[in-house]
Amino acid sequence: MKKICLMFLAATLLSTMSHGQQRGNIDLVALTESHFLHGIDILNSLLSIPNDSHYPEQLIPNIEWCEDNLRERGWQVKRLETSSVPLLLGQRDVPNAQKTVLFYFHIDGQSVDPRQWQQPDPFRPVLKEKNTEGNWEIIPMETLQKAYDPEWRVFARSASDDKGPFAMFLTAWDAMVSKGLMPDYNVKIVLDFEEEIGSPNLASAVHKYKKDLMADMMLIMDGPRHVSNMPTLSFGARGISQIILTTYGPRVDLHSGHYGNYAPNPALRMSQLLASMKDERGRVVIPGFYDGIKLSQLEKDILSQVPDDDEDIMSKIGIGITDNVGETYQESLQYPSLNIRGLSSGSVGNEARTIVPAIAVAEIDVRLVPESDPERLFALIRRHIEEQGYHILEKEPTEEERSKFPKLIKWEGSISYKAFRTPMDSETGIWLNKAYNRAFGRDPIQKRISGGSLPIAPFVEALDNIPAVTVVTVNFDNNQHGPNENIRLGNFKEGIKTALAIFTEPLNDLSIDKK
Repeated sequence: MKKICLMFLAATLLSTMSHGQQRGNIDLVALTESHFLHGIDILNSLLSIPNDSHYPEQLIPNIEWCEDNLRERGWQVKRLETSSVPLLLGQRDVPNAQKTVLFYFHIDGQSVDPRQWQQPDPFRPVLKEKNTEGNWEIIPMETLQKAYDPEWRVFARSASDDKGPFAMFLTAWDAMVSKGLMPDYNVKIVLDFEEEIGSPNLASAVHKYKKDLMADMMLIMDGPRHVSNMPTLSFGARGISQIILTTYGPRVDLHSGHYGNYAPNPALRMSQLLASMKDERGRVVIPGFYDGIKLSQLEKDILSQVPDDDEDIMSKIGIGITDNVGETYQESLQYPSLNIRGLSSGSVGNEARTIVPAIAVAEIDVRLVPESDPERLFALIRRHIEEQGYHILEKEPTEEERSKFPKLIKWEGSISYKAFRTPMDSETGIWLNKAYNRAFGRDPIQKRISGGSLPIAPFVEALDNIPAVTVVTVNFDNNQHGPNENIRLGNFKEGIKTALAIFTEPLNDLSIDKK
């Protein structure tokens, strides 16, 4: 019996070693190439389903498509019910796996105005190339059967944000399975169908289904690469919160000839209030706003390794001077921001009227970093508003409040999610760096934190401070959230290769490799 057990253990060890060697020795480029057109089919199928998260009825076919495609691949699938649209959890266990990796994607998309898209339908993906005049021109999708140019692009809503990365994932999975391989770790996927409206029910769902979601690390496949389009990892993302402010003047719009110089103008008051929050170089002057953030020389050295050209960035976005928050673009992302994203009062252009408007509205987004608690920042901003002489309301003013308080403002504040950041030298960082080196023959660009926001902090908090890293794959100029969103074919192909490298990078023995 003892001899049989030893023989079984030896056979198991040899099998494990054999699979590990196979995983490490596969030709990532050739395997990606052989499955590229299969990936385009997956991408086009998923992009053809409308997915505006403002319309829950559009999301159900997306959920069903994801369920069907995961089950066809042998995954266990479970809906994580919420008060609105469910999250979807997929799971694939691997024999003898010691660890579990949780992947996050969102499948919903931003709203579309078809009139602004240069194609018949934003939900009918089209292939385009640039013509001699530098304009994007539709070419038949069937062209890919006999020709390929990495600069060609597929245009459709969510092509890059975030259906494209999920199509890369599924394609890479199929490519790996075609070689008779599996990861040496368990894999879970959580799919979010309300990310573009702030994932309002995600935090409560993550806590409710904590046991189902437990993993050793989390990978987020969302967001664009560095502007150089070199392979990139991001080890964090800023959080986001919103404030809507409304200042009040007369009860209704008044004739500016009769009441100008007499009725206070809420647009002027709003302008003065917003201007009081920042200096001329864009730095927030509210006391305590940047408290807790002091970059060490080591941290600045890490940031300087990102190959940014600040002068080039300024030229590309058309500015002659930057805000005076950080010394470089990367440093600026390490601080919370207070951004005026929209102003409204009266009308302009052909709709302009000679009035003293009744109200002025400003929408503000506050981007968060791990050191900035949103509740604390909200309290600081509210105190500053009060110091400017305003009485803060939570609803529309009553007649009594209008007559009692000289300056009225309504506050509507909400926190979508906090920031997160994972150390670059964590086990997750070391493992991903090895996978990227196999795929691309070099270390990836490593960003300490990204400017955009992702709903990952609830996972980090609920799952015992799980390390989370963003595997970014799409082209930076993809027009996400805007008209004519697209994904560059070269990025789609390299995204498949990236996912394939991650699937086939051994994780069980990583701790041994580190010693």
